Amino acid sequence: MACHLQQQSGRGLFRRSSPKKRKSIKQNTIQRFLVLEKRADLGGTWDLFNYPGVRSDSDALTFGYGFRPWLSHKMLAKGVDIKSYIADTAREFKVTEHIRYQHEMQQLSWSSATQQWTAMIKNHSNGEVLTLTANFVVGATGYYDYDTGYKPHFEGEEQFKGNIVHPQHWKNVAYDDKKVVVIGSGATAMTLLPALVDESSEQCARHVTMLQRSPTYVASVPGDDYALDWLSGKFSPLSKRQAYSLLRTRNVMFQQGVYQLATHAPKVMKAFLNHGVKKNLKGSGVDVGHFAPSYNPWDERLCAVPDSDLFLALQGKRAEVVTDKISHFTETGIALVSGKHIEADIIVTATGLKLQMLGGAALYIDGQQVDVGARMTYKAVLLEGVPNIALMFGYTNASWTLKIDLACQYVVRLLDYMDKHNYKTVCSQAQTEQEQVQVRPDTVLGALSAGYVSRAKDELPKQGDRYPWYVTHNYVSDRIMLKYRKIKDDWLHFSR
Repeated sequence: MACHLQQQSGRGLFRRSSPKKRKSIKQNTIQRFLVLEKRADLGGTWDLFNYPGVRSDSDALTFGYGFRPWLSHKMLAKGVDIKSYIADTAREFKVTEHIRYQHEMQQLSWSSATQQWTAMIKNHSNGEVLTLTANFVVGATGYYDYDTGYKPHFEGEEQFKGNIVHPQHWKNVAYDDKKVVVIGSGATAMTLLPALVDESSEQCARHVTMLQRSPTYVASVPGDDYALDWLSGKFSPLSKRQAYSLLRTRNVMFQQGVYQLATHAPKVMKAFLNHGVKKNLKGSGVDVGHFAPSYNPWDERLCAVPDSDLFLALQGKRAEVVTDKISHFTETGIALVSGKHIEADIIVTATGLKLQMLGGAALYIDGQQVDVGARMTYKAVLLEGVPNIALMFGYTNASWTLKIDLACQYVVRLLDYMDKHNYKTVCSQAQTEQEQVQVRPDTVLGALSAGYVSRAKDELPKQGDRYPWYVTHNYVSDRIMLKYRKIKDDWLHFSR
């Protein structure tokens, strides 16, 4: 959600500036928050992306909310189903009545005198610019630019006679019986290819080439999981919720195990992934080298495909993968450095995302602009030296929502603690009398070498070399840290 700020507790209502007396928290807690959403509908990513086959690359049991079970057996869920799940959850918990759509936060300013945030908001439905104030702000904007995706300039692209489209801006693209080239090797490209050649859909491309500069690790996972039905069936003592919790834990531990294996025994993990690719492409004539990167697993995100759909598509006549570098675009396609030419009617630039923080809004403290990219994060939730603000970051090595669940629970605990002790502000400070925290080169997203992370290293908050400034990307340790460790410590400073 490009400019989505939310407050998930009774403390800190975003309100229109007025002299009207505010009700006490105890009297009206449920109405003391507001969700600002830049888009015209909820769903964020799942409202934005409309390209064929759009789906999650994380299993639904861990991608869904911990407090509201995902009961579908489809594991890598379709985008439209995820959006429906989000909307149903928002209605069930009466969040929808607190959402203000088409409200973009353009500037956020903290005043030490009033101990409040003031947000400059643009209402895109009528062009009005208004001011809202809040005691506490939660930045749930995600980490990428919803207006513009990353698209490098290719030599000669102006002379290409066909259509060039970025997946982020896919809308009513007519690809039936067309030759399509998808530039990219990430999750988007691998989702698009099988969807574009699906002969059972309304449109089907004549031929699709996935053109990648370098290989990516790909693992096939089951598209369906009926274990929830089995564990909560007629003869089972478990309820649906109990079965969901059990299977969610199973999947979390599996994700963490795979990541630990990849980081501590990369050769073993690489051999396992390569074996899977060879098995899926056996007898197809497709070179397995297209899926054998030179880097170690989890130096970049692994791509998961349901029921080997990518590999099955590549075994047909309508799809192929090419690993090469682009020389230039021509009138009819793409010329490669190797001398090969790929004909195309449509070129899809699945070249990645542009990252930004707080939906692109400027952040100020007492009139001085804050460089978010120069600050560390406390427990990957609070921003160093900035009062009463939380930024939501998920996992890069597991389902994004797993970390968001923990972070939100921590924020609620923090706000409850502040209410109980009558504190008005909280601010995290890295340097204490006992220690001097060193800033690591890694961002809050970790040591991923993916292009979208490295391009935005100056935009993303940093992490420190020790607890609680070091980001572990480990669900077990994060669960202990965010749910069970005491709120008050040497790094948090409270005031009344």
